[in-house]
Amino acid sequence: MSADKQTSWSYTEGLPAEDDVLLRARERSYELGVAAVGPGVGAALTVLAAGTKAQTVVEIGSGAGVSGVCLLRGLPQAAVLTTIDADVDHLRAARQAFVDAGIPGNRTRTISGRAADVLPRLTDNAYDLVFVDADKPSYPLYVEQAVRLLKRGGMLIVNDALDHDRVSDPAIREDSTTTLRKVGKAIRENDQLVSTILPTGDGLLLAVKR
Repeated sequence: MSADKQTSWSYTEGLPAEDDVLLRARERSYELGVAAVGPGVGAALTVLAAGTKAQTVVEIGSGAGVSGVCLLRGLPQAAVLTTIDADVDHLRAARQAFVDAGIPGNRTRTISGRAADVLPRLTDNAYDLVFVDADKPSYPLYVEQAVRLLKRGGMLIVNDALDHDRVSDPAIREDSTTTLRKVGKAIRENDQLVSTILPTGDGLLLAVKR
C-alpha cells in the first residue's frame, strides 16, 4: 500500500466520532477481551443498516454490544435485532449497551448458545440482514446458514474478511486465512449472491441475495 493510500485509510478509520454510549460499550469489550468492531466498521454498519431498511436482523457474535448498537442506530424504529453469543458475559455487556443507547427491550433479542446450534432453529428466508463476527473456523457454516436465513434482497455482512491483510497473500496458509479465502470464494461462486469486499477495518465482505 502506498503511503498516500495508508494515510487515506487511517483518515477514514479515524473519522467517525463515537459518543459516550459506544465508548462505554467499547471499554466493556476491552475488559472482557472482546475484539469489537472499530469505529470505521461501526459507522459502515450503521449506514448499511440504514440503506437496507432491514426489519429483521441476526448478529452472530455480540461484540459486547458495540456492533449491535451501531446496527440498531441505522435500522428503522420497529426493526428487531437478534444477537447470538455463547458467552453470557458478552451478552450481558451487549444488553447493557442497548439500555445505555435507549433501545426499547422489544427491539432486541439476545440468545445464549453456540451459533452452530442456534442458527438451524431460525426460520428460512425470514431475515433482511445477517452480520457475521464470531469464531473464524465456523465462518463457512455461519455463511451457509445466513444464505438460508436471508430473504431475497437481504444482505450478508462478514467482518474481518481480509484477515489482517493476509487473505491477499497466497503464500500465507494459516488456518484462519485459508478459511476466509474459502468463504470469499464460496460467496463469489454462489449464484444466489452478488458480492464485494470493502477495505474498511479488516475487510467487510458484503453480499446480497438475489
